[in-house]
Amino acid sequence: MSSVLDATVDRVEPESEMVPLKGKPGLTVLSLDVGTSGVRAALFDEEGNEIRGVRVGRNASSLTDFTELDPEAIAKEVFEAIDALLVLSPADEVELIAISTFWHSLLGIDETGATTTPLLTWADTRATQIAKAFRSEFNEFEIHRRTGCRFHSSYWPAKLRWLQREYGDGFERTRLWLGFAEYLTLKLFGEPIVSVSMASATGLLNQRTCDWDWDLIGALGVSPDALPLISRRLNGALQEEFANRWPQLRKARLTTIVGDGAANNIGGGCAAKDKIALMVGTSGAMRVVFEGEPPTTLPPSLWSYRVDDRRVVVGGALSDGGGLYRWLTQSLIVDQDPIELSRTLSAIDPDSHGLTVLPFWSGERSTGWTGDARGAILGLTQTTTPVEIILAALEAIAYRFALIAGALESVAPGAKIVATGNALRSSPLWSQIITDVLGRQVIFGGSPEASIRGAALLALEAVGKIGSIGEVEISVDDVFEPDMDRHVVYERGLERQEEFYRKLVADLL
Repeated sequence: MSSVLDATVDRVEPESEMVPLKGKPGLTVLSLDVGTSGVRAALFDEEGNEIRGVRVGRNASSLTDFTELDPEAIAKEVFEAIDALLVLSPADEVELIAISTFWHSLLGIDETGATTTPLLTWADTRATQIAKAFRSEFNEFEIHRRTGCRFHSSYWPAKLRWLQREYGDGFERTRLWLGFAEYLTLKLFGEPIVSVSMASATGLLNQRTCDWDWDLIGALGVSPDALPLISRRLNGALQEEFANRWPQLRKARLTTIVGDGAANNIGGGCAAKDKIALMVGTSGAMRVVFEGEPPTTLPPSLWSYRVDDRRVVVGGALSDGGGLYRWLTQSLIVDQDPIELSRTLSAIDPDSHGLTVLPFWSGERSTGWTGDARGAILGLTQTTTPVEIILAALEAIAYRFALIAGALESVAPGAKIVATGNALRSSPLWSQIITDVLGRQVIFGGSPEASIRGAALLALEAVGKIGSIGEVEISVDDVFEPDMDRHVVYERGLERQEEFYRKLVADLL
């Protein structure tokens, strides 16, 4: 399925929200942020300030539009974004290249580099039953401790078994298993470069050794030769074709490849245990980044990945966030513009609609990892309005964040919560709902394009041009204080949601 529906290139203004870091003059970084909904390319100076950027957008009407993606088409978008960016910056010679891209994707290639399977993303839940069967076949507690990942359709173990069953011929022809990041580096640099960060979110990395978990790989029947080597230090040079296409990049070296969630924390100034990043886009996540080793004991609701071989990122993820809000407003045909709708929602008292929503339209990741969970709206009456359903869904997603926040207390007790993401940026109401549900102050700030800046900062740090990324500070655009009376009401709503969860979802575990 092609992922390129209406690709367009737009100028993006330089960003200045972040506090610059002290660096050495004369160095330029090309940073790429490759997402499931588009590609962004930007140049950064040696202080981590964006010079200019462009975007190649990809329209997606629903989550199913990116369960499978066309890797060749996305790579073409990357090339087009770099073309457009360098046209705007003909005099800039680039020394470093940094990449941030989505975690959890998987595809196979043969000996010629041709794809043997589709590119599957985190949104593909077709391997759910296989993931559930693994829980009887393996000791999931031990696998979670070693790899930081539960058995779930998001991760490679279940995806590989599913591809073996459904794409038998393609599976047999596969020479290497890659994520999109590795596919892109194969195109640009002539080899599939696997960073610790990208490997860490596959479900096949031993988080402590930063190498593949060979015991699990052997038990899954995957050939060790089918997995590329993991690179802790990157120094790739562009292939001649692209060096000729982009003369400004001829001397540039690939320095960083990082998962977009980790990059978002870094670029948003959440690189220590005193800050938790809360992000709502199409999906949602809460994450904490810190230096050191993964937690000795990890709550079952959380995952643990890597930023690099020095830093860990621990968090929880929701498959439904802004995407569910968009689906509801479109499906219920709400005849109000966003501002009017926000006013209408704000006028409704918290949890006064009598509804309980299980927000699992796209299955569940955190907290129960039930991939075949389904969405539910309970308590409907003939007087229920579409706006009340939308409000109940916003509250329901906030309840799931509250459960993740509770689990993160064992990792980052008392940390400040910093909200990011375009869904919250356009909805102060939702930010306030989340604040009231959590019963904790929520800071809204940082760059709306934190992931691309996070990758650039990691590249600058890797070559010693800046100090620690821990020096990055956030700008504060707004501060949301909890209404504790509303918090008490929402606590009852969360209890009711958990009661229905136990009745309707727990049997699917």
